[in-house]
Amino acid sequence: MASLAKTVVGTGLTSGIGFEALKQLLEQAQPYKIILGARNTSSTQSAIDGLQFDKAANSTTILPLDLADLKGVKSFAEQTLDKLGQGKIDYLLLNAGITNGAEEPGPNGSKWCESYIVNSLSQHYLIHLLRDKLVESKSRIVVVSSGAIRNVPDPSVLDEHLKGGSGTSGRTIYPDSKFTQLLTAHWWRRHLAGTNDVIAVSPGLIPGTGIGRGSGMTLTANMPDAKSVPTGAESVLRAFTRDDLPEDPERIFLTSWGEWWEKSVYEVSLDKSLQDKWSPSKEEIEREEGISA
Repeated sequence: MASLAKTVVGTGLTSGIGFEALKQLLEQAQPYKIILGARNTSSTQSAIDGLQFDKAANSTTILPLDLADLKGVKSFAEQTLDKLGQGKIDYLLLNAGITNGAEEPGPNGSKWCESYIVNSLSQHYLIHLLRDKLVESKSRIVVVSSGAIRNVPDPSVLDEHLKGGSGTSGRTIYPDSKFTQLLTAHWWRRHLAGTNDVIAVSPGLIPGTGIGRGSGMTLTANMPDAKSVPTGAESVLRAFTRDDLPEDPERIFLTSWGEWWEKSVYEVSLDKSLQDKWSPSKEEIEREEGISA
């Protein structure tokens, strides 16, 4: 069975929707080899050990990863590639997300706030680091987005909002950072055209994840369109198997109810100059964030 296993590399799989998605993958008849990053590897290992799945057919590898630390992202990528060897990546699942505001200075001396680094920049950097393997593997890249991107009508404010210490609240930073993440998804879709499918997917409104803690937002199960954690995970994993990608390559956003959003919903994010601005090169990231080449 091991030779039939599909390989998933993932972020944000240690709690909430991500952990539920991991659980659902391991319960499928299709076997998986999963490499995931975790800030606390021991507690993540304990949580996985508590799951019921066929451990002979499936495997999990937990590597240290704090997405607020871009040097650590580089180390995670290097360890992932070492673990893979000649193997391929079938799916790259970018699920991590936080809602912290920008009241504090940026982590590790960065000019950017933590939420922007975690939700957007670090995962964009990870694709850069894995790019050759992703292209070779013809991987599908699944970016877990949010309907909150509609709350950014004027992207000219992003430069100031997303700076560390800007004082911008998490209620604003979350949609801002998810919007820049969507910009990078569009950018990668353009730059990996012909080799990789890039899909942005919304899990829906999921109160049970605690996603609002960092911003002080309270999400409740009686909100319109609120969904359970298992349902949210199912929405994310739907992006693994959908083969009805729209002919228009700019229609990359899969909704939580299983439809491809019309471009008019996220029209602001289709500006290629904006995509280029918020999708820095690997070299630019390493220079600005003080990462050794």
